[in-house]
Amino acid sequence: MGRDDAGLGRAGDAVRRLPAGRTLRCTLATLALAACHAGTPAPAHRAIPAALPESLGFDAARLDRVKEYLASQVDSAYPGAVVAVGRHGRLALLAAAGHYSDGDDRPVEPETVYDLASLTKVIGLTTACMLLVQEGKLDLDAPAQRYVPEFRGPDKDKITIRLLLTHSAGLAADLPLFDSTRSRAAALTMVDTSPLLSAPGTSFVYSDLSAIVLMQVVERITGQPLDAYLEARVFGPLGMTATRFNPPPAWLDHIAPTELDTMFRHRLLRGEVHDESAARLGGVSGNAGLFSDALDLARFATWLMAVRAGAPGHGPGVGLPELRSETVRLFTARQNIPPGSSRALGWDTPSDSGYSSAGSRLSRRSFGHTGYTGTSIWMDPDNDVFIILLTNRVNPTRANTRILQVRATVADLVAEALVGDGRGR
Repeated sequence: MGRDDAGLGRAGDAVRRLPAGRTLRCTLATLALAACHAGTPAPAHRAIPAALPESLGFDAARLDRVKEYLASQVDSAYPGAVVAVGRHGRLALLAAAGHYSDGDDRPVEPETVYDLASLTKVIGLTTACMLLVQEGKLDLDAPAQRYVPEFRGPDKDKITIRLLLTHSAGLAADLPLFDSTRSRAAALTMVDTSPLLSAPGTSFVYSDLSAIVLMQVVERITGQPLDAYLEARVFGPLGMTATRFNPPPAWLDHIAPTELDTMFRHRLLRGEVHDESAARLGGVSGNAGLFSDALDLARFATWLMAVRAGAPGHGPGVGLPELRSETVRLFTARQNIPPGSSRALGWDTPSDSGYSSAGSRLSRRSFGHTGYTGTSIWMDPDNDVFIILLTNRVNPTRANTRILQVRATVADLVAEALVGDGRGR
């Protein structure tokens, strides 16, 4: 099934209280990134600069409510969580709450690595598409068949790159690739030949299949596997050394486990992608597979918002990816395909009414995405604010859906803490 928030499933188990003595840890002024646990190497990378919340236009006491709220949700919505809030290229808040997993009481740290799930679609796949569109190698209104001739079937010649990016191609949400195929090649064939459920461009269905087709498009254009392209063009230049597909064994001690998989792999998942389709594809896919931490995602958000604002040289890293402001603005603006959809190109925008993981207080030009494992990222260009929330809410089971309220509440608490512009201080 498609694994957007709409498909989280049944409500979770009864709430358990936070054990006595388990406290929330916050890192702000000092962000030296040493290994969390002696004897095991952690990914080495650099944080963006930190600043006092007041200097960035936040009310510090109100921003502290984010930390308090996250701590209150430990062992209810998730075992542990990390939040990063930034503004004007600086970190205003970096905090961790809770522990690694059900049965692992080690406290999580800001450097704890999480399975990003569908954040892969925007941090990885959509960024690749932006670069290729800007370079003139990818045409948003070209049929996907131009790049992947194997993508065939009735009406599939009408499916454009734009329709795939807006989840309006008419494809199914997902397919049981994990138990219907036995290889990456067979899984891709099943995706490429699957029938449409609706006419292209007429309805919105959040589809992992669209992301898998787009991954093939990127790989055909670049002549590289998706993971290699992203490392060379995005993660490496941005200094995102804790971001990758299929993390190595040396990282395992620093990765928050996801689910006790009783359906496919029959083990606790730690350092291998939670998503079954991405697993069948070898852990590298356009729909899921990336692992990262809040510090790396803060680097990414700082860079992307600087580019969107027209200051591409102000992001972190060396030899930054060359994106123009107009490209980012195009991809983060609503496409209205089909009419009324909140989707931009790859990214999502706040809902006009009802529930939104962005809460109710971010600006209408905000853009973001969620991940099934309990992750989310939102960026508000009007206020120059980003909010990153990483959790493993699927541990020990995906039945727990309390993350839905947590995401919206965190976004609202951050927005409520904004009291000034915070520039020039």
